[in-house]
Amino acid sequence: MTAYEVAVRAEAALGEGPTWDPATGRLIWLDILGMRLHTYDPSSGRRTVRTTPQHIGAAKPRADGGLVLNLRDGVGLLDGDDTFRWLHHEPVAGRRANDAAVAPDGSLWAGTMRYDEATAGGTLSRVAGDGTVRTVLPDVTVSNGTGWSPDGHLMYYIDTPTRRVDVFDYDSGSGGVHNRRPLLEIEEGAGFPDGLAVDAEGCVWVALWDGGAVRRYTPAGDLDRVLTLPTPRTTACAFGGPDLTDLYITTARTGLPAPDPLSGSLLVVPGAGRGLPQPAFKG
Repeated sequence: MTAYEVAVRAEAALGEGPTWDPATGRLIWLDILGMRLHTYDPSSGRRTVRTTPQHIGAAKPRADGGLVLNLRDGVGLLDGDDTFRWLHHEPVAGRRANDAAVAPDGSLWAGTMRYDEATAGGTLSRVAGDGTVRTVLPDVTVSNGTGWSPDGHLMYYIDTPTRRVDVFDYDSGSGGVHNRRPLLEIEEGAGFPDGLAVDAEGCVWVALWDGGAVRRYTPAGDLDRVLTLPTPRTTACAFGGPDLTDLYITTARTGLPAPDPLSGSLLVVPGAGRGLPQPAFKG
């Protein structure tokens, strides 16, 4: 069993999207189905919870303060004074937001999926700071973990039912990707790949839904380390803390016939590795 700690004991239906905010020294995380946006300050233990008006897939810091939100009906901006406005409003019946990540150029790569998880019912789109949207992948089923290599030349991506982590060549000038190929595949019985994080050595950490674990893979796709956790539905991971050495892990309890006491809690593995500073959204 991994030497984990319980950062926040909670009963999130679908905990997701851990993100370290260096400007505030807090971890941001979400309960997608519970429509809750959480923050946690590890230095003081202080927590905040706010209700969102609809299902929320991701919340990321903005360069000028506030947050960018990947919501059911599009991408919105939340200012420091709690003022909200839509940056891109595009409701689609039966579809919701899921995971998102900020690229090296400050754009938001926002994923969507169907509530019924219909094949090819979701997308991965690049949202620029001015609200310009370009659909990068139009036929995604469950858009999940997205991250970039330390040099910014590679992008990693998970469409969960494929059981793969794919890698693309990333063009920082155009903000485009090409040459998609599999980096690794999760074997049957080990769970499904969900969220991911890339560390300072270029290794990819993958949270396994129904796998009760987070795995670290080398840039060549070789399994390097396994963190075994006490609850089956591990959903996403991110490095946080002042030195970015603590790995925070979100979990879920939705769909479990008998959720264990830690399902839906925020866990942390102190000193798991060293993460990369994450860019803020430029918008």
